[in-house]
Amino acid sequence: MNVSTPMPPLLSIQNLTVQFRNEGQLSTAVQNFSMEVKKGETVAIVGESGSGKSVTSLSLLQLLSGNAVITGKTLFHRTERQPVNLVKLPPQTINRIRGKDIAMIFQEPMTSLNPVFTCGHQVIEAIRAHENISAADAKRRAIGLFRKVRLPDPESIVDRYPHELSGGQKQRVMIAMAISCNPSLLIADEPTTALDVTVQKTILELIKELQVQNKMSVILITHDLGVVADIADRVVVMYKGTLVEQGTTAAILQNPQQPYTRALLACRPAGKTKGERLPVVSDFLGAGAERPASVFQTITPTPAVLPDTPDIVLEVDHLKVYYPLKKNLFGKTRDYFRAVDDVSFVVKQGETLGLVGESGCGKTTLGRAILQLIPATSGKILVNGNDITQLHAVALRKMRQNLQIVFQDPYGSLNPRITIGDAILEPLNVHDILDNKKARKEKAIELLEKVNLSADHFHRYPHQFSGGQRQRICIARALAMNPSFLIFDESVSALDVSVQAQVLNLLNDLKKEFGFTAIFISHDLSVVRYISDRIAVMHKGKIIEMDTAEKVYNTPAQEYTQQLLAAIPGRKQLNLHNGWS
Repeated sequence: MNVSTPMPPLLSIQNLTVQFRNEGQLSTAVQNFSMEVKKGETVAIVGESGSGKSVTSLSLLQLLSGNAVITGKTLFHRTERQPVNLVKLPPQTINRIRGKDIAMIFQEPMTSLNPVFTCGHQVIEAIRAHENISAADAKRRAIGLFRKVRLPDPESIVDRYPHELSGGQKQRVMIAMAISCNPSLLIADEPTTALDVTVQKTILELIKELQVQNKMSVILITHDLGVVADIADRVVVMYKGTLVEQGTTAAILQNPQQPYTRALLACRPAGKTKGERLPVVSDFLGAGAERPASVFQTITPTPAVLPDTPDIVLEVDHLKVYYPLKKNLFGKTRDYFRAVDDVSFVVKQGETLGLVGESGCGKTTLGRAILQLIPATSGKILVNGNDITQLHAVALRKMRQNLQIVFQDPYGSLNPRITIGDAILEPLNVHDILDNKKARKEKAIELLEKVNLSADHFHRYPHQFSGGQRQRICIARALAMNPSFLIFDESVSALDVSVQAQVLNLLNDLKKEFGFTAIFISHDLSVVRYISDRIAVMHKGKIIEMDTAEKVYNTPAQEYTQQLLAAIPGRKQLNLHNGWS
C-alpha cells in the first residue's frame, strides 16, 4: 500500500532566540520561538510593538544589526532538495535568496524607496540583480508588474520619483518590487499601517490575489486583528518575544484562549459605546485580571455635561484653500487644486467633531487652515466670534494660546535634540506663562503625570520613548497653554490597537477635566465614532455628510461614507466579538 509522504513546510522556525549585545550585556528580543509556514498559506504574526514580530522576520534574511546573537534553526525549502538553515548561510548565499526566493515588504514605503532614483529604476535593479536579462526587458517587466499591482498609468510611473506618488501608490511599487522575481515566500511587515482604510483594503486584496496567482506563501506581520480576519489562514500571537497562542484564524478570533489575545480583541473601539472606557492589556495581564468583570460588563458612560444652549466656539464660513496648478504665458493662474472647497460648519462648546475621509480629501489642510498654519484663499474662520483670518501676526500669536494641535507623527513632532521637559516648557516660555522657571517646571511635571508619565521622564530625550509615550508627550505639550480648542490630526492612526486604546482613554479623561472643544481628524470611522459627538465626512475638498456620530456610522446617507465603513478591516468577521463585552 502506497502511503503518500506529507509535504514538508516551506519554512520551519525551530526554537529561534534573538539577543542583542550592548556594552557586554545581552538583551533578549525573541525567545524559543517556533512556527511553520506551509506552501500557499498566509500566516499572520500578531502582537504589539516590541513583541518581537519584526525582529523574527528580519532574522530570517539576516537583516539584523551586527550585534545580534541568533540561535535556533530557520529551515527553508528552496527546492525539493534538503532545506537550508537561513540564519547560518554565508553572505553570498543569503544574498541570492533575498528578493528571489524570499521577498519582503517593509512597513514604511516613504523611507523604503530611494528618493534619488525613479520607481522603475528600483524595480529594474531588483530584477537584474537576480536574473540575466537586458535593461529593456527588465523595464518591460517592471511596467507589467506596475500594471499587475494596479498602478495608474504604469508607463508614466516607471519614470516617476517616489515623492511624486501617494503612500498607497508607493506601497504598490514596493509590492511590485517584492514579487518581481516570483518569490516562494513574501514577508509583509505592517504593509498597511497608517494607510487609509480604503487604500488598506485595496493593498490587502492585492496581496491575497497575488498570493493565489503566484502560489506564494505569506507571512503577514500586524498588530491589527481586523486585518488578520480579512487575509490570514492561521494566526501566531507574540508577546514580549514569546509565542503565546497560535491556531486557525477562525479559532483565534472566535475563541481566543490566552488573556493577551483577548486583550488585543477588546482594545478595538468598534462596538464600544461613546465614552465607555476601553480595556487595555494590563486589565487582562495584571494580578487577578484573567477576565475582570469591569472589562466585560456593560458600562454606562458618563455623558459630557454641555450647557443647555452651548456657545459656538468655532464657525467656518465658506472656507476655500486653493493651490495653483496651471499658469498661462503671462503667469496668470488658469486652474487650481481645490484642497478645501467652500466648506462651512460650526463646533459648539465642549463638543468633539470627527472629520473623516481618505488621504487627499482635505482633512489636514482644513485643520491647518483653521489654525492659520496655512493661509485660506477665501472665507472666514471665527473663533469665539473673532475672524482670525483678519488678525495681524501679534494678535494671531496671542490667539494661538487657545488653539493647539496634536500631529499624526509622534516621532517627527518632537525635536530629538531637546528633552521632553524642555519641549513642554517651550510654549510656556514663548508665551511667558507663569511667574518663574520653577513654576513652569512644576507645571510641565504636572502635565507629564496627567498623561500617565512621571517626573523622572522630564530629562529624557524623545528616542528613549515608545510611539505611544511620545504621542502622550505631544498631548501634554498641547495642553500646556490650557487651550479651549484642540485639533487631533490622525493622532492615533499609526499606534498599536492597545496603545491606541490608552490614548483614547486619556483623551476622554482629559476632556472631562479640561473641558476643551476638539476636532478629531482620522480616516478610521470606528475610532471617530467612539470619540466624537458628530461626524463630518470629507470628499474631494467638500463636506458631503454631517450628522451625529451614531447616525453617520450606523445609517450613512452617502455612498462614499458606506464605502469607508465597508473598508474597515474585519468589520464583518469581528462584529460578534467587538470588544468581547
